[in-house]
Amino acid sequence: MNDTNKNRSKPDRKALVNRRRFIAGAAGAALSFTIVQPKSVRGTQANSKLKFGLIGCGGRGTWIAELFQNHGGYEITAAADYFQDRATAFGDKFNVPADNRFTTLSGYLRLLEQKLDAVAIESPPYFHPEHAAAAVDAGCHTYLAKPVAVDVAGCRLIAETGRNASQKKLCFLVDFQTRADELYREALKRTHQGAIGTFAFGQASYHADNPWKGQVKYLQDDPNEPENRLRAWGLNRQLSGDIITEQNIHTLDVMSWIMDKPPISAVATHGRKVRTLGTCSDHFTALFEYPDGVGITFSSRQFNGHGTRPKGIRNRMFGSEGVLETEYGGQVLIRGKNFYHGGQTSDIYKQGAVANIAEFYDSIRKGDFENPTVAPSASSNLVTILARTAAYKAEKIYWDRLLTTAEKFTLDLKGLKK
Repeated sequence: MNDTNKNRSKPDRKALVNRRRFIAGAAGAALSFTIVQPKSVRGTQANSKLKFGLIGCGGRGTWIAELFQNHGGYEITAAADYFQDRATAFGDKFNVPADNRFTTLSGYLRLLEQKLDAVAIESPPYFHPEHAAAAVDAGCHTYLAKPVAVDVAGCRLIAETGRNASQKKLCFLVDFQTRADELYREALKRTHQGAIGTFAFGQASYHADNPWKGQVKYLQDDPNEPENRLRAWGLNRQLSGDIITEQNIHTLDVMSWIMDKPPISAVATHGRKVRTLGTCSDHFTALFEYPDGVGITFSSRQFNGHGTRPKGIRNRMFGSEGVLETEYGGQVLIRGKNFYHGGQTSDIYKQGAVANIAEFYDSIRKGDFENPTVAPSASSNLVTILARTAAYKAEKIYWDRLLTTAEKFTLDLKGLKK
């Protein structure tokens, strides 16, 4: 690394913890970003690897670390996870020095005291805003898993952190695979150029079995034990944001991308008809109202569909001259007057992440700090919260009012190691 990195002062832990502050204002203020002209890249020289650390060493974190390693431009030198067994397994797999493996809730702070160029954050979504803000404060380029937050306050903090990253000449990328896929990009570009004509109505769905079966065992013995709850974070409403935010954001992000504007309001329902452990719902339905009388219906489930078709992550937008159809892992095309064959996205789960990791690296090397993924990611995250709030309250919720609320999830951390 160059002298800039060698002389970087260590971040103050108290300052990093107190970094959770929120910005007020309407949608434009909450989701706007200062654009900084690209300059020379900070960090290591062009022919050396970026010093890289991972926060969150579970299944997804380990999987994505392999992709960072396979890229060739990163050197994994530090890891943090609340649980010792996960930090140890990760460290052994990637040859991370024993004194660079950090545990407990504050482990990420000790990781950020190391001389790192970049970090990836794969912790439970509840912690994403705090971890991302601390990473940027520590001077690290930041790669963040979705969803970016579980509540309105967290989305505001992510928006602020994105602006701070640009001002500090740091890269901040949110890992949505669909937005990195060339077939999705081309289909959405054509749609926005008028390929399907005037929008009439749309459909969005995410129908799947329970993805958290491996976590159920942690709740069967003692569901109230704090560490069991943390291991089973995908079944906890506060830690995950519920299924509509943690999982369904994939289809609702595509919906937001198609519309390219926020909804006016949403009405929704939710429930637990199958799930017996944890605090998350097992299904949601919603109706989003957009300007010009455009409505989009949404439904999701996380239980056995008994062979019903279609399933998966799907979006359709009907227009006056055609129909846009997308399926995560399936066909993307435009039917109608301006037909676009598109193609299959069967490898999108891995290749989308691979593309994002490459784009993250290239942006760092080029000194491109515009960070264009942050604003749409924060916006689509808020769309999930709009419908979730409507379902929880059983009433119509308006977008403008949602943005002015201080809605914030509170997690009881008592019993967890600090």
